[in-house]
Amino acid sequence: MDEVRAIVGIDVSKDRLDVACLAAAVHTSNAMSYDNNSAGHAALVAWLERVNPRQVRDFARAIGVLARTDMIDAMVIARFGEKVDPRLRPLPGADATVLIDLMARRRQLIDLRTAESNRLGQAISARIKSSIRAVLSTIEKQIAAIDDDLDDHIQRSPVWKAKEELLTSVPGIGAVTARTLLASAPELGLVSRQSIAALIGVAPFNRDSGNRRGRRAISGGRKVVRGVLSMAALTAVRHNAVFKAHYERLLTTGKAKKVALVAVMRRLLVTLNAMLREQVPWRPALETT
Repeated sequence: MDEVRAIVGIDVSKDRLDVACLAAAVHTSNAMSYDNNSAGHAALVAWLERVNPRQVRDFARAIGVLARTDMIDAMVIARFGEKVDPRLRPLPGADATVLIDLMARRRQLIDLRTAESNRLGQAISARIKSSIRAVLSTIEKQIAAIDDDLDDHIQRSPVWKAKEELLTSVPGIGAVTARTLLASAPELGLVSRQSIAALIGVAPFNRDSGNRRGRRAISGGRKVVRGVLSMAALTAVRHNAVFKAHYERLLTTGKAKKVALVAVMRRLLVTLNAMLREQVPWRPALETT
């Protein structure tokens, strides 16, 4: 008897997990809900497959599903999995989860610091300024504590330590960029240059239709990684001779500064990908295939 392929879509809310299960081979479906707590999680035994939520919504519109309820969303996710069959991605291990959580908390604290700093610039009352400075002092201490935890976590793992040392050997790549890549781009060093550029969202795609030829543009990908790559690229075009020359060459051919910077981001990313794949530190002649 042929094996029945089951596809599960889960819509997650604060208190509930709405689940739609499709048995594709026999065209049946079941819908159920679980509490979003440890007991509910224990009751729901399934492998979760992570996909881009925008892909799912685009798929829903394409098949004419415009209504929005949690159970409808769960069914659409399941149908998306059935028709599109996205690539399975393994869940991160315990060490990776710690790194991901620490980096996420660090970004939250940086956002809080930025918001409070902006308020300090707008404040007039001495009492309010004093309050904001007190909060900023606490945030700075929290950031320092997170950085210490990150240092300890990286140093205790020979694998993380070796990868960070390789990444930071590139002029323009600092610890924050390296750790963001390790946490948010685990595919780095394991896939092709084309794949890593597409995953992160720095690969330009054509926007052509009929006789119209649209400007190539980047889209999708991982915003957090693109953010640190953008800052790293800005540093690299000032202090890394290889990327500075690449940037200036693009400008001389008429490329806009923003387009040229994205090109540097892409070249920087594929260089890092090659370095981790080959397990070699930075050298200007490193192939970026």
